[in-house]
Amino acid sequence: MLLKTLPLADPGRPDLSTPLALLRWLQRGQRRGQALATGWALLEMGCQAALPVPVGLGVQAVVDGDTGALWRIGALSLALTAVSALATVLLHRQAVWNWIHAVCQVRQLVSRQASHLGSGLSRRIATGEVVAVGSGDVEKVGWYVELTARLRAAVAVWLAVGAAVLAVEPVLGVAVLLGVPVLAVSVWPLLGPLQRRYTDQRALGGKATELAADTVAGLRVLRGIGGEQLFLDRYRAASQRFRAAAVRSARVWSLMQAQQVLLPGLFVVGITWYGARLAADGRISVGTLVAVYGAIVFLAAPLRILGESAHAWSVARVSAGRVLRVLALARTEGTGTGSLADPARSDLFDPVTGLTARAGELTAVVCGDPDFAGALAERLGGHVPTDGDGPAEPSVRLGGTELDTVPLAEARAAVLVHDKEPVLLSGTLAALFDIPASGRVDPWDALAAARAQDVLDALADGAEVGAPDGAPSVGAGSGRPGAAAGGPGVMGASITERGRSLSGGQRQRLALARSLLADPPVLVLDEPTSAVDAHTESKIAAGLRKNREGRTTVVFATSPLLLDQADRVVLLRGGRVAATGVHRELVRAEPAYRAVVTRADEPEPAGERPAGAGAARTESRSDA
Repeated sequence: MLLKTLPLADPGRPDLSTPLALLRWLQRGQRRGQALATGWALLEMGCQAALPVPVGLGVQAVVDGDTGALWRIGALSLALTAVSALATVLLHRQAVWNWIHAVCQVRQLVSRQASHLGSGLSRRIATGEVVAVGSGDVEKVGWYVELTARLRAAVAVWLAVGAAVLAVEPVLGVAVLLGVPVLAVSVWPLLGPLQRRYTDQRALGGKATELAADTVAGLRVLRGIGGEQLFLDRYRAASQRFRAAAVRSARVWSLMQAQQVLLPGLFVVGITWYGARLAADGRISVGTLVAVYGAIVFLAAPLRILGESAHAWSVARVSAGRVLRVLALARTEGTGTGSLADPARSDLFDPVTGLTARAGELTAVVCGDPDFAGALAERLGGHVPTDGDGPAEPSVRLGGTELDTVPLAEARAAVLVHDKEPVLLSGTLAALFDIPASGRVDPWDALAAARAQDVLDALADGAEVGAPDGAPSVGAGSGRPGAAAGGPGVMGASITERGRSLSGGQRQRLALARSLLADPPVLVLDEPTSAVDAHTESKIAAGLRKNREGRTTVVFATSPLLLDQADRVVLLRGGRVAATGVHRELVRAEPAYRAVVTRADEPEPAGERPAGAGAARTESRSDA
């Protein structure tokens, strides 16, 4: 029997109305697997439930001294055992596949959502929470989806055993048909406390994971400022709170398990005592008593499945809610009929702030709030994530067309937002630059504009590869050191995960070169030189202007070296455009602008500082 290949080509469109609807949708997505698992479980438990019948008949055959019947009954028992063993193997195989299928499908959905939302996901939900959803929560969801097949089989076999016992002895049959549901419902009072405690455990676990992720991401900085012990103490306290919550959940679960052993045991003792009285009175034979006893003892297995299902439902409901929270986040709809006529020759306008970036110009935006700048940069890319709380802000317009009315892929192709903290994936430099691009900008030209020669040297030294003898360096001659992209040479050098082997400034310049290579019609840069020194920043500013000549570029910055290269500088105050001009004019005429750019404590009266004086007070920043 062949199983479907994983991962799935398309994880589908889930029902996000409620956590239960999401679980049902996952079950419907594997109808064949659920049907097979239910069938194998029915066969396995059916054989196990039927096995007490030949055992009872065998006991009766021994009492009657019927050797021939004993052999026939032995052969029947052997056949039932063999079929049960085969069904157990097939059930386990199919159940594990059902679990893996559900886990893989949910993980693909979460991954697709993360890709769709981009950097907006981490602004809405903590990274540690997403990690916890993609690891622990999906496993709990998969457990419940897999268990439902065995639950159906357990209920069917319980009804069949009850009907069979009812036909032999009505009183015992009624006891079986009514006693099992009562025992199953007896765990209900514990489900509420279990769900509440698991919810607390899950929340504390997510916070601990979030803290661990933030600590690892900032480990180099923590070592630099001596803050390792502080964060270690914080994580130790968070993990201990999580451990205590897990212990509280385990106590309730242990009570449920003890109840699943004690109550069925008392039930079997009571039924057996009553059956023994019937046998002593001669109302049923000894063989019948053994068969009834075996069937009732077998019912402990369906009861365990019922208890396991109750536990699985309690935790899966919480986990499905967490998954739902991630999947429910959405960008503004971009499936309309809007179309961008000529993005390269269109002005970019934000109706919220009044900001206009003219086509073909380098526009610098200055505002004193880095968080506001990051949010505005994201909005300029269109299709900002939303969870449906409150009205959506007006969409950014490119050439008069709202970006939120065009398909997301078209909007992303027109406007590229370079994040303040871009991520470098592990792989080779050639793979890093293997991106959709216009072809107008050469990889080496992009690296030269970003002044990334020392990055190439560091990568070449680390990978023990380099340019052929006599090859020119970046920025010299043709600007093409080494071999062509994808061939031997520095392009084959490896980049570690997140570029951790490089300094912050080196990672920033490598990411900037990647954005310049893409050469989008509109490029939005958020503090692209915040981690480099003033000398390097000056060269990058000149290279950026030359590389983006004739292309629309928006730079969020407060550095005079970058601002002085802009065709136009826009000052934002209170979320609106407050002044527009060139850098030197604004420094001379706008005290609020001068206060932000020069890091002055108080705005100075216009005219007190000479033109360009802000550049003299630029902070000295190290390339670290």
